[in-house]
Amino acid sequence: MIKRTLYFGNPGYLNTKNEQLVITYPAALAGGQPLPEETKQVPIEDIGVVILDQQQITISQGLMAKLLANNVALITCDNSHHPTGLMLNLDGNSLQSAKFQAQVEASLPLKKQLWQQTVSAKINNQADMLESKGIPVKNMRNWAMEVKSGDAENHEAMAAVYYWKNLFEIFPEFKRERFGEPPNNLLNYGYAILRAVVARNIVGSGLLPTLGIFHKNKYNAYCLADDIMEPYRPFVDKVVWTIVRQHGKYLELTPAMKKSLLNIPAMDVMMNGEKSPLMLATQKTTASVAKCFEGKQRKIAYPEFGLS
Repeated sequence: MIKRTLYFGNPGYLNTKNEQLVITYPAALAGGQPLPEETKQVPIEDIGVVILDQQQITISQGLMAKLLANNVALITCDNSHHPTGLMLNLDGNSLQSAKFQAQVEASLPLKKQLWQQTVSAKINNQADMLESKGIPVKNMRNWAMEVKSGDAENHEAMAAVYYWKNLFEIFPEFKRERFGEPPNNLLNYGYAILRAVVARNIVGSGLLPTLGIFHKNKYNAYCLADDIMEPYRPFVDKVVWTIVRQHGKYLELTPAMKKSLLNIPAMDVMMNGEKSPLMLATQKTTASVAKCFEGKQRKIAYPEFGLS
């Protein structure tokens, strides 16, 4: 079952009753006419991600506890409407202690091999994205095949230079920077949603999102999520590319753009020759990572971009 992504962008009060998320919107005026208080409910078991994008939202502690117990990723946004925080369950798997141990004890050669797979999968998906737009990608295919253990020669960076130079034709000087010019804002928003989905499934697979296979930062609580999401980034890029094509250079975040980005967890990806919603694909990926740490398999299950 695909879990739902819920977005809240208006003032309201969120609490829980009978295992439901209950949102109450206060009475308001519309066109000079009073509108009555409105209440809606959603079963908590159906929810995967909740995004709070309004400074006047109040959420009860009881609801937060139930959401986290159901392994819901809870995202909060700042006053510029960009994701700024992520809350996850601390106890997402019945065999968590054993899986933690296997993750902590994973050898450096194993981590380097897993990063090699990750970078190769990312470059191939980036190549698929460019190829679908008619851009030559022979160099990227070669880089994907040439990635060595730990990506010692930094083929990821070489591919990134070529990829971003060619992805957005109306932005020939585009640079991928967190605080850069649009469409960086759209990419940031989409990546934040992707990161939350991946982190949620990391916890569900019994792993620590803090301990990465490549990323290491004492200030980053989601290093493993940042590792595993890499081959999934081109799927976000595809959504952003479509938005850019529709809106040109007018790329301040709008409700319609957010709606498109909120569909990322449900978009189809190819995995082992079959279509799968991205949220379910990331579950398979994180489960395979856990098995790699445990020595039960040697390859991470990553999606293919596909050219359909």
